[in-house]
Parts: sequence; C-alpha cells; structure tokens
Amino acid sequence: MEEEYQNNAEQSFEEPPKLAYYNEAERQEEINKYQKFKKVDGAAYRKVNLFLRKRTYITAREWAIARLCADFKTPYGAEMTFIGQHLPELCPFMEEPYSPQAVNQARSSFKRKVKKSAATFFYGAMCGFFTLDELDDILFEANEVAKFFLEIEGTTLEIDDEIEIEDKISEIMKKLGDSANQMLNSRRNAASDAEEDEDDEE
Repeated sequence: MEEEYQNNAEQSFEEPPKLAYYNEAERQEEINKYQKFKKVDGAAYRKVNLFLRKRTYITAREWAIARLCADFKTPYGAEMTFIGQHLPELCPFMEEPYSPQAVNQARSSFKRKVKKSAATFFYGAMCGFFTLDELDDILFEANEVAKFFLEIEGTTLEIDDEIEIEDKISEIMKKLGDSANQMLNSRRNAASDAEEDEDDEE
C-alpha cells in the first residue's frame, strides 16, 4: 500500500493557477532572455548524457529539468506546463517538448538519485570505510564537479551564498568526522580486547 501511495504521489505534479501565466509575448521575451546551457549549445543530447554519466548519476534530461524547475518556480510550485511546452527553446540539447507529467517524472527521478547518492556517501563515511583525509578528498572533488556544472549551465552563485553553503557542509562534515572517529576507535578497541582475551585463554 505504501509503495502504491508513493507511486501515485510521484505521478501528481505541481501547477500554479492559470492566473500565474502571462501573455505569450511576455513569456516569449522571458524565454529569449534565458541564457542557461549556452555553453553546450549545439551539443547532441547523447553527447551531453555521456558527459554527465562520466561524472554523476543523473541524465541530461534530469539535469535540464532540475535546473528549469529551480529557475521557473512560483509560490505555487514549478511551472511544469510552461517548462514542458518550451523545453527545446529553453535547453538547446533537449529535442522535443515534454508533457507536465514527463517533466514531473524527470524531476522526481532527479530527487531520488540525489537522496540515494547522499545516503551512499553518508554510509560510506559513517561505516569507517574511508579515512577522514579520504572523505575530505571526496568532498573536495564533488564540490569542484558541482561548481563545474554550475559554470557550464551558466548559473552563478553570490559569494555570500557560496560561503554559507560551504560552511553548512563543513559543519555537517565535522559531525560526520567525529562519528566516524568514534566508530573507528570503538572498532579498534573491540579488536584489541578480542586479542587480549585470546592471549589470556592461551
């Protein structure tokens, strides 16, 4: 039942009231001013997809939809009908319009992958598989890749916003590092106690 409910929930999609839509001339001007993804203008969808797959788990359509849902958001939610209808105009490597349901499906897929990737990373960190230095390297590389994608798609972050995000991540990583250290120490102590017990038995 729970799975069925989740599937049904994912099929629903946000749509602002019709009053949120402006006349076509105003929307067309908005589309013409949209300057994202210009650095990959002329690249085929397949090429963009391969480029992404080498560095992330997301597809080209998920990348495009996630960016557009963030940029075309109203107080009522993402403008899925508008995004879907004008997808090829807004994103040069997308070849055809999407229905609102298809936009929502790509957005939901992006969310799921982000959550799974985060869970995988945190498990890898908390189980003690990586050293703290290795975790720092992983996080640094992930940060550089993320900035690289923002640069390619034409998104700029205010320096204050970037610092705030990095500070929050650093705070989380400090807590994560402390937890990992406790686990590693506990594991070492348990192994040491086991060795002492074996020596006593001998």
